[in-house]
Amino acid sequence: MDKQGKDQIQRAVLDDIHRVREVKRALIIFTRVPEENKTKTRLMPHYSPAQCVGLHVAMLKDLAVQIKSIANETAVFIYYTPAADISVLENIFGTKICYKLQAEGELGEKMYKAIAETLEAGYELVNLMGSDIPEVTAKDIEEAFKILENKDVVFGPTLDGGYYLVGMKKPICEIFNIESYGGASVFEDTKRAVKNMGLEPGYCRKCSDIDTSSDIEEYLVRMEHDEAFRKTNTGRYLLDNRKIAIIIPTYNEAETVTSLQRQLEHLREECEIVFVDGGSTDNTTALIDSTRFRLLHSKKGRNNQMNLGAESVEADILFFLHCDSELPADPVKEIRELMAKHRAGCFGIAFRTLSPLMFICRYISNHRVFDRKVMFGDQGIVVEKKLFMEAGMYPDLPIMEDYQFSLTLKEMGIKLGMTRHRIYTSARRFKGGPVRKLRLMWKMNRLRKKYRDGVDINIIAAMYRDVR
Repeated sequence: MDKQGKDQIQRAVLDDIHRVREVKRALIIFTRVPEENKTKTRLMPHYSPAQCVGLHVAMLKDLAVQIKSIANETAVFIYYTPAADISVLENIFGTKICYKLQAEGELGEKMYKAIAETLEAGYELVNLMGSDIPEVTAKDIEEAFKILENKDVVFGPTLDGGYYLVGMKKPICEIFNIESYGGASVFEDTKRAVKNMGLEPGYCRKCSDIDTSSDIEEYLVRMEHDEAFRKTNTGRYLLDNRKIAIIIPTYNEAETVTSLQRQLEHLREECEIVFVDGGSTDNTTALIDSTRFRLLHSKKGRNNQMNLGAESVEADILFFLHCDSELPADPVKEIRELMAKHRAGCFGIAFRTLSPLMFICRYISNHRVFDRKVMFGDQGIVVEKKLFMEAGMYPDLPIMEDYQFSLTLKEMGIKLGMTRHRIYTSARRFKGGPVRKLRLMWKMNRLRKKYRDGVDINIIAAMYRDVR
């Protein structure tokens, strides 16, 4: 459809709003047209340009859902920028809404002109809001109109010192004569201007917008306890776009490292994959394809290797994987499902053997995650990077670094989760017949008891023979 045809439709829509509904209140949505490198750019490089667009679209979809429930009592105007194809907005909000290009000038000037012309059209209560406050609901918008009935102006403050909503009953240009919009003091500066004019303001609840990567982190933490938000378009998008890093410590893993690389090949586009070698004396490092995977070198010790790997990545989620592991079909999906509800967890463990004793070992290991809130490295520990750093990373121990890390999380009150499917791990440490297996299981249990009792870790390490 050409521009003339679209203009005719918009005039008809506007006439319909004024004539048929005869509503007295209007809601103005200020938004950019979602375009790469033009929308949510402050999130780069945490998000790619395409991801920035995807997040913006998700927030617009959630806003459209909230607007729909108040549409019968409220005229809705979408003020957009820049001048571009707005079909993406029409697909989200529909064609029965009036779309207008934002005026030229600074943000405050644009906002004033939009409110002024809407009031001049005959509306008595006009609220203007942004499009990047995913927690705003129809109830919040209704509350803003209710407040405005008895106040001169209404504001919806944001946690970062700005405001996501402003409403008035008559044009007040002085409110928008603030030197800089987007700064940490814009709300306080505006409140001061309102007070100086002798106006009576009202306030909605304070909400959080999404402008920076730290805003994303805060929303992700909140979603652990907010199931409803996890189900919104924005919630699902944030969860589905967290960066995952897979960190593999290696030491003399020539027999397993090639197989693991084959498993990880299809995950290279989704995850940052880092091998950290602890000084292998075989040809492990020569077998790692450094053109396809990152390879770092560290002094021996899984704690040293995994900490170095964690510090080297920019991911939101860390997945520590042993080299002798066999992954389920879609480990990334499993990790995302796990981390939608938890800040830390692991895969369950399994062994490719029919030994009844190994089945018992599997059962005990997996139930220990929930019974004692303890997980071990061969289960594939998954943790938010932020939490990993808060917990002090893996402790400087020659052995049981994973055990102590679990104990630290337990002390912090972190609830562990587990994926739906299992990691198959090598039973190479459990060589020999049933008696030898039982002795080793008992030995590991006693070593953990000695650790809890405060026995010197070097003594414990000397008792644990390196089975490789």
